[in-house]
Amino acid sequence: MKMLCLNKLSPGLIALAILFAGVSLEAQQSQGDAAPSTDQSHTATSQPTRVRVSSSVMGGLLLKRVPPEYPEKARKKRIQGTVMLDAVISREGKVSAVTVISGDPLLAKEAIKAAEKWKYKPYLLQGQPVEIETTIQMNFTLAGG
Repeated sequence: MKMLCLNKLSPGLIALAILFAGVSLEAQQSQGDAAPSTDQSHTATSQPTRVRVSSSVMGGLLLKRVPPEYPEKARKKRIQGTVMLDAVISREGKVSAVTVISGDPLLAKEAIKAAEKWKYKPYLLQGQPVEIETTIQMNFTLAGG
């Protein structure tokens, strides 16, 4: 990195240089914060223990999809909608943790139960399988709407 001699600069340029250096440092730190679940203690030669991957990419790695059962109580109340889930996929491709992001509570329980049965092809980073955090969308629609 090039060093800057501050005593030859005007106060305005010094402030700008300090501001720019702060933004640069903040940008470098925020790159590490982009995936909050990424292990920040890794060295330059190691890889993160978990990365966030889009649902569209993970959809291409989905090997087994189990549809959710429609809860009888929700069916009787004619509740329909989408349940959004945050899921952790293990290095082996199994769903290891699921939490609800949004959706009707009557539908959410069945969405979680179904998602826990899904199976993915392992996601590789630098040729090695890594744990993934992704979003799963479960749609509940009654026939004859």
